[in-house]
Amino acid sequence: MPPGQNYFDTMFSGNDDPWGFKTRWYEVRKRAITLASLPQPRYQNAFEPGCANGELSADLAQRCDRLLCTDGAARAVELAKQRLINFSHVTVAQAWIPKDWPVGQFDLIVISELAYFISPDSLDQLAVKAQAALAPSGTLLACHWRRPISGCELTGDAVHECLKKHLNVAHAVQWQDADFRLDMWFGDGRSVGDLQGLS
Repeated sequence: MPPGQNYFDTMFSGNDDPWGFKTRWYEVRKRAITLASLPQPRYQNAFEPGCANGELSADLAQRCDRLLCTDGAARAVELAKQRLINFSHVTVAQAWIPKDWPVGQFDLIVISELAYFISPDSLDQLAVKAQAALAPSGTLLACHWRRPISGCELTGDAVHECLKKHLNVAHAVQWQDADFRLDMWFGDGRSVGDLQGLS
């Protein structure tokens, strides 16, 4: 069984940063690579499920006109709201993915360190819903820890292979090291150089 709500509530009980998003160089480096991998400098309407305490969200907010962040843990939602209080164009809500997937289309969807916490069947549902919600020229970026996680059926690699199977979008970037894997799908299909008119 994948971790349930109690697992995440416990993670945030007495610890506002249980994964060290603010302090670990691993996390700082991963965020920098994530942000640098996005092919567009700015997005109109973005969605980040599993936002935790909002550290990545704060960086995404600077590149989006609208950003919806969700998390299943009530304390994580509180912390993300505090972290993002100065960004009036950001909405933070409590939701369990994929069950509570939002209505509408997004030109950026970021699924980071989330999808191995759900079951394989739920991951299939997530991939289908993400495909349906992605704007035709939109970007979907996934980034996950590659090593086994106690209590999780899925690894980061398994998550990304499932997304590759379901997404009918041009696969533009794959980057990995021993720790994490990042894949990016871009509906426009052009490289950053082509987008900039470079020859």
